[in-house]
Amino acid sequence: MRYFVTILLLLSITIHGQDRTLTQLPFEKDLIPEGIAVDIKNQKVFFNSLRKNTILRCNLDGSEPEEFLEPNGYDYLSGFGMTIQGDTLYALGNSLPKKNNTSILLLLHRETGALFDSYKVNDTTTIYLNDLAVGEYGEVYITDSESDAIYSLNHNTKQLEVFFQHPEIQYSNGIALSDKGNLLYLASYAHGIRILNLATKELVNGANQYKGIDGMKYYNNHLVAIVNGNRDGSKNGVYRYRLSDDGQTVETGEKIMDLEDPSDIPTTLDIDKDALYFVADTQLDNFDQETNEIVDWSLLKPYDLVRLNVKTMVDPKH
Repeated sequence: MRYFVTILLLLSITIHGQDRTLTQLPFEKDLIPEGIAVDIKNQKVFFNSLRKNTILRCNLDGSEPEEFLEPNGYDYLSGFGMTIQGDTLYALGNSLPKKNNTSILLLLHRETGALFDSYKVNDTTTIYLNDLAVGEYGEVYITDSESDAIYSLNHNTKQLEVFFQHPEIQYSNGIALSDKGNLLYLASYAHGIRILNLATKELVNGANQYKGIDGMKYYNNHLVAIVNGNRDGSKNGVYRYRLSDDGQTVETGEKIMDLEDPSDIPTTLDIDKDALYFVADTQLDNFDQETNEIVDWSLLKPYDLVRLNVKTMVDPKH
């Protein structure tokens, strides 16, 4: 399958502004990317596709695009959250449409694409494994955006199992681990950013107003997130949330970047070193998930990779 535009567009179109760079990606316009994972060691960035059940890869400057995982390879499904830990790319997928969904987690070698392992969840109830966080020692935690449960990977039974369930984390999307690996941050639909003590399995903070979050990462005692859930598009963008010294309270939240266009829909993000990466507009609003079809082909446009210097945005003193 061909997912790349002509060689003329492989040249990176880069716009430098204060602390950010915009690079046009060399992928066909109907990709509808969702998950993103950055491999700084090899200067690569991975994207999966809601529409094409595949994972693509290119250099951070947009050059050398390639198919990392062929469509439906290893039974992969529509792409959702991705992250890299060590030599492993963790990639979630789900069936589209949601009815009678199967969720899958692939563990792939980040350089060769070889399969380390795969895990599936089939259930009579609707389960939709959306995003994930992976700890230093391979602990895997996954949000289910259709229920009030968080899943984890049981390495002994080789099963994805419910780790924690509570009505106040219902419909969680973004997820992040603290630097010490003892706290799990969950972006719930109705109750804001909730913080789970992994040892006691207790929520340590109360409901709050920090809602509408999609992708979310931990960085330097802050959470950095894509907010795309506001009906008023001017309120969407990239936000930072300052945590208390012990990480158990969200003290403040503020926008650090507006979207280029209020109608843009970025979804997930990745942070490596001091740089934040996300696709400026996934064009999700032009995709029918029930039929797996583009709504209006004439509205499709190239994808842009945004790179932000997150260090200066999270701590302006630097």
